[in-house]
Amino acid sequence: MDSQKVPLLRRTDSAQGDFSPLKHFVVAKKKIGDVFEQLLQYVKEASAFVEETCQNEALENIASQDQQEQIQAYADKLAVIKEVLARRHMKVAFFGRTSNGKSTVVNAMLRDRVLPSGIGHTTNCFLSVEGTDEDKAYLKTEGSEEEKSIKTVNQLAHALHMDESLDAGCLVRVFWPKTKCALLRDDLVLVDSPGTDVTTQLDSWIDKFCLDADVFVLVANSESTLMNTEKHFFHKVNERLSKPNIFILNNRWDASANEPEYMEDVRKQHTDRCVNFLVEELKVVDREQAPNRIFFVSAKEVLNSRMQRAQGMPETGGALAEGFQERLREFQSFERRFEECISQSAVKTKFEQHTIRAKLIAGKVKAIMDAINIESAEKRVLSLEDREYQMDRLEFVKNQLNLLIQDIKMKIKTITEEVEAKVSSAMGEEICRLNVIIDEFHADFHPSPHVLKIYKTELLAHIEQGMGKNLAFRCSDAVNASVQCSQKDMIESLQPLLPPAVQSQLHMLIPNRKFDLSYDLNCATLCSDFQENIEFRFSLGWSALVNRFLGPANAQRALKLVDQNFQVPRPALPMARTPSSGPPAVAPAQDGPLMTQEDLMLSVATNLASLTSRTSMSVVIVGGVVWRTVGWRLIALSASLYTLLYLYEKLTWTTKAKERALKRQFVNYATEKLQLIVSFTSANCSHQVQQEMASTFARLCQQVDLTQRELEGDISRLTTKVQQLESVQGHSKSLRHKATELESLLETFTAQYLQPPQ
Repeated sequence: MDSQKVPLLRRTDSAQGDFSPLKHFVVAKKKIGDVFEQLLQYVKEASAFVEETCQNEALENIASQDQQEQIQAYADKLAVIKEVLARRHMKVAFFGRTSNGKSTVVNAMLRDRVLPSGIGHTTNCFLSVEGTDEDKAYLKTEGSEEEKSIKTVNQLAHALHMDESLDAGCLVRVFWPKTKCALLRDDLVLVDSPGTDVTTQLDSWIDKFCLDADVFVLVANSESTLMNTEKHFFHKVNERLSKPNIFILNNRWDASANEPEYMEDVRKQHTDRCVNFLVEELKVVDREQAPNRIFFVSAKEVLNSRMQRAQGMPETGGALAEGFQERLREFQSFERRFEECISQSAVKTKFEQHTIRAKLIAGKVKAIMDAINIESAEKRVLSLEDREYQMDRLEFVKNQLNLLIQDIKMKIKTITEEVEAKVSSAMGEEICRLNVIIDEFHADFHPSPHVLKIYKTELLAHIEQGMGKNLAFRCSDAVNASVQCSQKDMIESLQPLLPPAVQSQLHMLIPNRKFDLSYDLNCATLCSDFQENIEFRFSLGWSALVNRFLGPANAQRALKLVDQNFQVPRPALPMARTPSSGPPAVAPAQDGPLMTQEDLMLSVATNLASLTSRTSMSVVIVGGVVWRTVGWRLIALSASLYTLLYLYEKLTWTTKAKERALKRQFVNYATEKLQLIVSFTSANCSHQVQQEMASTFARLCQQVDLTQRELEGDISRLTTKVQQLESVQGHSKSLRHKATELESLLETFTAQYLQPPQ
């Protein structure tokens, strides 16, 4: 390091309240340690974030498993680097031939007798001296963590001498209290070595102890020239390290005081040789800077002087050769330049590569956060658009369904009314042609009660089947076509409201089947109280004439009066029937009051008047003239005709006639009964149609409801996904900003500690 860089380092350290250049490394170490701690926590947070994102199935393809593994690998690397940085320290290694005063130089720098030195003390292994926060000194031998307590240099020398397991390639770490030595407070480790002339294992020494050294100090004997063993060792070092920092101390320069007339010539001779060694042979510095790496000192004098001062005695006490102050200043100059060099070099060698690695990791993690942020932003936009579409579709489905419900209700009402009218009209026509259906019935007939019962049962079944078949022929096809057309219209109206998957399967949900009306006339129950009257009745008999002239109601009452006055046996007259009554039957004597003679005469007169009004008075006049003209002959002729007519009717009253009479009576009776259920049957058919169409519409509405619930579920899911994506996007953006801040901290550290001063 040139002299122009020294003031800058001093100014930097003075700003921190401490003028020691070694503080530069200490402060840099603390700052880079803090940055790595923040970076490690950041990468751990990013790793947890990516892992959580990967595990969320709703956020597919936002973050990948490879990204999570990559970030976790970065966290592991940072943890290792952080541990390495915590153990980093500045290291200076002292080399030279045996008895050149390496240990004395170390002690002089430490301002105390820490390492054994002097006559009889030769370092036979590597010794490192580093500070400890404890109040006692101790040592650790290689391969052991046992702390061996030492209180004096003699104890240390004795311990090293007595341990036969130690050889030149072993390391003994000496821990010296920082309270006793200011130099050890700044993470500085000084390594003393055996003489380069005692071993041929130079390569193993370099690999084991020198690769992490920041500064090498060649302690040479100013009473002799540089030896090939010393040069050979540093040639080896130069092969392994790129331009190592080498200082050359020409120790024991106090001997030159005995020959002052040759001092300058000897100094120049040593300087030229050392410059050639550094510049020409090793090529570690240029010729201009080489003299700043060469010093002429007396470590023994400096050590004695500093120990005298530490004990409160004058620095110049004791036997000191002439020129001591100049040699002291030379040693102090060496210490200053050494501290500046090792501090700057250690910061660069110990932290530069790790800083570059940290920048790379921060950049990689930031790139991953950028990728996650972009991906989550794109997914969020797509989810928002999808949710907006689903919400619009849900609103459309609801509005359309409300409109269609009203429209379809009106259609169902119209169709059911049409069906009711159609069935009512068809049933009225079938009732009018009931005699045709009954005439088509053929079965064994006999007036016996058992046969009649079977006959009427089969007749009722025939009517039920015939009317049902005719009604189906008249109505079913038209009604079925109308229902299917309406169902098709409903499906076409509601189909756009259903998802495509349901639309393709709609034919399975709403099967296209033929709709058949059920005309349940229930004739067996309706006509269960029918009672036939198939006994012989003369058409001109007394009962028939009375019934014809007086009417059914008055005829019954008149016949009761005759029975009471004349007490003559007579056949029973058929009862008057109402539409809801049963078959004709003779009423018991107790039913209704008896007709008086005045009532009878009034009824006869009224009916005769009605007759004359219908046939005119001329018939009566002609009858009177004929009576006077013909007389008893007319009466005899009339009686004969009356008898013949009676015999004819009696002879023709066969089983077939009885069957016809029964069918005729049943036609009249069933017509009245069926008329009562026309409105009920047509309403029942319209209800069937209504049920069929309502069932179809209900199934369609059920599918629409499922669609609505699916849309609502999709909207809820998308809302949750949008919120999660917003969270991921915000978190990734926050982590990206943190990476940028950490990069800024690393750039600041690089500019402040790693870049050469301008």
